[in-house]
Parts: sequence; structure tokens; C-alpha cells
Amino acid sequence: MNLLLCNDDGVTARGLAALYQSLKGLGHCSVYAPDRNCTAASSALTLNRPLRPSLQGNGFYAIDGTPVDCVHLAVSVLLETAPDIVVSGINHGANLGDDVLYSGTVAAALEGRFMRKPAIAVSLCGDSDEGFTAAGRVVFELIQKLDQLTLPPGSVLNVNVPNLPYDDIKGMKVTRLGHRERPDAPLKVVDPRGREAWWITSVGKEQDAGDGTDFHAIAAGYVSVTPLQYDQTDHGTLTQVQHWLGG
Repeated sequence: MNLLLCNDDGVTARGLAALYQSLKGLGHCSVYAPDRNCTAASSALTLNRPLRPSLQGNGFYAIDGTPVDCVHLAVSVLLETAPDIVVSGINHGANLGDDVLYSGTVAAALEGRFMRKPAIAVSLCGDSDEGFTAAGRVVFELIQKLDQLTLPPGSVLNVNVPNLPYDDIKGMKVTRLGHRERPDAPLKVVDPRGREAWWITSVGKEQDAGDGTDFHAIAAGYVSVTPLQYDQTDHGTLTQVQHWLGG
């Protein structure tokens, strides 16, 4: 099996190294990741300059672009053989609910949606070595079972793992995305020259976090597995909007 690994925390991130160590036994792992932290880059592509891959001492490639740039370049021109699956992570922190709208981790997986197997975005809801090891084992197990899963083309699995040792995880739950409240307003700061600026602060608090959501599964000690589709069409309101337009 050929695997393409990517992330949004950067090529030197501990989560990416842990992912590689967990999956290298499954086949040939190619690693293409941003040369810096690109958290919350979403699906941005770099269009105003060329991109330059750089081979690192550990065999990983760093690219001076976004997570989506990395997958796009690797799949389109850099890899001699197309990967069977794209795995993005292990993210340093959760990607639950509305987080997927901004997540570079999820976006990199979505860019790999055309491969033979559904792409996987994996995030650790914390930042511990034990947690990264556990998350790696979870992804290893999921990939081994992917041939038993039939999903529509373009599907991605968004996997969140509680920050626990592997033996303390209670199991896996299939979930839907929860929702957050509106985030806090950006924080105003003034630099030493008196110029105003704003820091974007924390994400919104959990709003829809009941049973069946990814938030609820993580809080209860379970791995959350949420199938995603790139098609953001609201099919349930197509007729309503057609009537509104006088159709």
C-alpha cells in the first residue's frame, strides 16, 4: 500500500512523526508537509508564487506552502505512483464541530479525496506523547479495515482521539459534527508605536454537544469518527430556494 502523510502543524511536528511511526509498517509512506505551522489554513492554495519542496534529513519533504499545497503537489507531480490513501495529522488539538471549516488538517485530507481509499484526518484532543501513540494505533486499525467500508466518492473520515493512553480509550463511536457558539471577539492590542492590532482568540464554546456528536464522544472517552463530504450543497433546501426564486 502507498500512503501519503501530511499535516498542518509543520514537517517537524511530533504528531506527524508519531503518525509515520505508526503507519510505516502498512506500506510505503511518503511525507509531504508544510515547512511551518499552518494551523487554520483551511483549503488555501498558494497561487502567487512557486512552491519549493525540500528534502529533510529524516526523508520527509517540507514544502513552503499550505497543507493543501502539499497534497496537491505530491499527488499531481511529485509522486511517481499515486497513493492509495491520504492521511493527515496527527493534529495537535481537536478538530470537532465547526473546527472542520478552518482546519488545515481536514482540508489536506479533503484534497486527497480522489484516491482509492477514503482519506483520513486524525486529531488528538490534547498534546501528550501517550496520546499521539494511541492516536497512531487508532489510525492503523482503521486503515486495516477500510477495505470493508464502501463510501460515496470524495468521502473523508474525520477522526478525533481523546488525550488518553490507548488502553484507557473506551472504544469508537460514529458521530455527527457538533456545533460551537460564536467565538469571542478578537482582542485589541496596541504595539510600542501606538498602532492598533487585533489577535483572533479562542474558538466558541460548545453549543450542540449532545449524544451522537463528536464533542459528546470525546468527552465520554471514545474515539469520534465522522464521515465528511466535500459537497456542501444544502440539498434539503433546493426546492425551497427554487420556489423563492419563482421557479
